[in-house]
Amino acid sequence: MSSPASAQVIGRFHHMAIRLLRQMRMVDEAQGFTGPRASALSVLVFRGPQSLRGLAEAEGVKPPTMSRLVKALQAEGLVHTQPAPGDLREIRIEVSAVGRRRMLEARARRLDAIRRLLRDASPAEMRALATVTDLLERVLG
Repeated sequence: MSSPASAQVIGRFHHMAIRLLRQMRMVDEAQGFTGPRASALSVLVFRGPQSLRGLAEAEGVKPPTMSRLVKALQAEGLVHTQPAPGDLREIRIEVSAVGRRRMLEARARRLDAIRRLLRDASPAEMRALATVTDLLERVLG
């Protein structure tokens, strides 16, 4: 995998991945949904309730940073917190019904945007995309 052609493909893939993420960020921001909020809500929707520390680790930030984000999400009614069972010093953060709906609506908008981007892809190109997706799922877990 160290040939110049492989390096070029990897470089192009990297560039396109960044462009795709930027496009999806613009879709979210058009609805007032910032990346950190969307990302934290996604963890809560798809992984379930989290401790503050667990959510901070999942997002790659320090607990004080996550604490501020959780307070903002709470103020918007997107999450709620409660003491963790068995340890009143720890909190459990759960997505609210409003937060779940908002996150799933944002996800649907992103998926629709990707569908529009790929609307002219041939069946062979869609199979190639499926192959790349399978590879990424395998290596990323």
